[in-house]
Amino acid sequence: MQTQIEDQVGMRLHRTVLRRTATRAPEFIDITDEVLSAIDTSSVREGTVTVFSRHTTAAVVINENEPLLLKDMARFLEGAAPREASYRHNDFVVRTANMTEDECPNGHSHCQHLLLGASETIPIADGRPLLGRWQRLFMIELDRPRPREIVVQVQGW
Repeated sequence: MQTQIEDQVGMRLHRTVLRRTATRAPEFIDITDEVLSAIDTSSVREGTVTVFSRHTTAAVVINENEPLLLKDMARFLEGAAPREASYRHNDFVVRTANMTEDECPNGHSHCQHLLLGASETIPIADGRPLLGRWQRLFMIELDRPRPREIVVQVQGW
């Protein structure tokens, strides 16, 4: 975890980078406790926290951490953009842009990401995020296990 803290004209900015690797896809990784820790470290009492995925196939969402619901959501994502469907992005004979040595067919994970998004912003009051009773923050791996970075940026007073 990498941390940076700045204090400019009374406003504080604290940035932490979480590094996580999933074991499968899709996988819902609860990062709420790390976000709470970043808020505590920042000493921000009033402001916002933004949680941002630096990847187009790993999303950040707020939802409930209930095991059966997580299975339902994984099944929903698979139904919305099945791994085995046909995607032009997966045709390596035709595709030439943004290719890497270890490129794998992952059109499904990009399409699933369209439904989820890359970030969440939560207000902070009295040093605590204003999450609801059951709300948790998740990084969702949509592609395959590999190192991921999630930026947690806290700003305020």
